[in-house]
Amino acid sequence: METIKIVNLTIGIIFLLCYLYQLYYVPIALLKKEKPRLVEKLHNYAVLISARNEEKVIASLIESINKQSYPFERITVFVVADNCTDNTAEYAACANAVVYERHNQIQVGKGYALNYLLEHIVEDYGIETFDGYFVFDADNILDRDYISEMNKVFSDGYHIITSYRNSKNYGDNWISAGYGLWFLRESKYLNNARMLLNTSCAVSGTGFVFSREILRKNGGWKFFLLTEDIEFSVHSIINGEKIGYCKDAVIYDEQPTNISQSWNQRLRWSKGYLQVFQRYGYKLMKESLKGSFSSFDMSMTILPAVFVTIIGLLINLSAAAMGVLAGTKGWLSIYLAFGILKNAYFTLFAFGLITTVTEWKNINTKTWKKILYVFTFPIFMLTYIPITIVAVFKNVEWEPISHNCNISIDDIRR
Repeated sequence: METIKIVNLTIGIIFLLCYLYQLYYVPIALLKKEKPRLVEKLHNYAVLISARNEEKVIASLIESINKQSYPFERITVFVVADNCTDNTAEYAACANAVVYERHNQIQVGKGYALNYLLEHIVEDYGIETFDGYFVFDADNILDRDYISEMNKVFSDGYHIITSYRNSKNYGDNWISAGYGLWFLRESKYLNNARMLLNTSCAVSGTGFVFSREILRKNGGWKFFLLTEDIEFSVHSIINGEKIGYCKDAVIYDEQPTNISQSWNQRLRWSKGYLQVFQRYGYKLMKESLKGSFSSFDMSMTILPAVFVTIIGLLINLSAAAMGVLAGTKGWLSIYLAFGILKNAYFTLFAFGLITTVTEWKNINTKTWKKILYVFTFPIFMLTYIPITIVAVFKNVEWEPISHNCNISIDDIRR
């Protein structure tokens, strides 16, 4: 038992050393002021939307883009209808988007679709036509000032910028709220703090822009792992790019509400993190040792805390099993394992509580749900433990997520 206690203490110290800096992010996000903006310039933007069987939501996204406060003539919407079997292409075209249809059952995934779309845009419009390229998912909708606010940061010289990610359906159930609360925390207490500290942020799924220079430098969109967003972030940071963040540009997306769908999506994410670490882990560690804080930060992002928790649980449960077989007090190891889970629960609860309190006005649901989902948030996050274990051993392929929440920005604000 003494050995197990020492191991647990060691794991706890490692965890603290790895993630203590994120506690420092909290007061930074709350207290530190932004730097003054430079003079804003108007830029021409292409909007990239990869859509697979999204006829139920695609028109709402394009409508929110068409109603932007940013000059309409400086925005061109492009949609790649990727292996669609419904009317996504027709609905997008009716909403005044430029549509390309793609049919490829071998190279499947958002990364391949984006690369296909960019190749056609460069061929048909030329690489000098657009200064920047926004990337959205079909289920997104944008606040009216989204592109105007992003353009301000773009004018500051950032070549990659991510935004504040909110949810269309936060209050549907504990699953959608789990996603929503995590993305709010990521926006407020990770990317916002990173921006204030003048270190690199990270792109998360949707709602970001990259410049023509990045497109030219990368030779297109060459990120095809299961988490192409994280791969793009890591690749950019390793190659010296500093990703910016715009707290005033708000995007809303739909979160899964079904446990099966959520499991499959997060299984893909977990596998994708492992893929990214396998491909870029050595370079990240090497840059970290050279003094790159952004590389260290991304290392902690793609090798998440759940791995430390899993290791601790496995050690304690293994000791418990051996203790039972040997006729000793194996229940003490089980008790210690539950202690690890308890500590993880209250740590996550604290993160969820702080985020809920500070982002209260941005959470679009009833008061009692906001309070309830602070308590269910740690449970949602702890379900990553079995998901991550499965991801280590299972071959995971990209699968589409169905979206049905067809609402407007006005519906959200009511």
